[in-house]
Amino acid sequence: MKKAGECVADVFETLRKALRNGITTLELDELANEVMIKHGCTSGSKGYYDYPGYICISVNDTLIHGIPSSKIVLHDGDIVSLDVVAVYKGYYADACRTYPVGVVSERAQRLMDVTKQSFFEAVKLVKPGVRLGDICATIQKFNEDHGYSLARDYTGHGIGTHMHEDPVIPNYGKPGTGPILGEGMCLCIEPMVLEGKKETRTLGDGWTVKSRDGKLTCHYENTVVVTKDGYEIITMKEGEQ
Repeated sequence: MKKAGECVADVFETLRKALRNGITTLELDELANEVMIKHGCTSGSKGYYDYPGYICISVNDTLIHGIPSSKIVLHDGDIVSLDVVAVYKGYYADACRTYPVGVVSERAQRLMDVTKQSFFEAVKLVKPGVRLGDICATIQKFNEDHGYSLARDYTGHGIGTHMHEDPVIPNYGKPGTGPILGEGMCLCIEPMVLEGKKETRTLGDGWTVKSRDGKLTCHYENTVVVTKDGYEIITMKEGEQ
């Protein structure tokens, strides 16, 4: 899983440097596949329930599952979420980053900053004996305190030899409830945050999930391993900001 995680982190670094005005999401998808091949990994997304891309690329009001396309062109001021699942020898790692394209508005930057920070506020709690509901409630409170909403129909999840395993990890919940974390558990904690209301809509392609009110969305995720006395994030490069 750590090898898969290293691949995911390298995909982010490569694609972040490639982001520019005029690039298509299909070009980014193909570049992601090239990085995976170099790492000896395959995409966990491509072919998953017939999903056509190597990664999910979601722009602005698209929250998750955006399908890479030669018709989707990035422009300065956009924010783009890259959701990457890599598989190495049957083991999965899954993470997402939302990046700016060029210079973005203050409101877009604030949304990205708060979403990312909510992950780190929640992950501070991860250690054996903690209730999962404490983590979920922390994500909810942090984002709602900043005026944002959390999607209700999509969640984080366990991960291992499959992309989606137990437990289900909502971005909302009650402290003191839910499964108890134990050493060795592998979790995908992933705030999916909406600038406006929490309601979403799915396009006719069956995948692309957008905010119903057309406002900006953001997604940040890492694969987190519960260790003996805390946690380890396996989908970040050392020194990554």
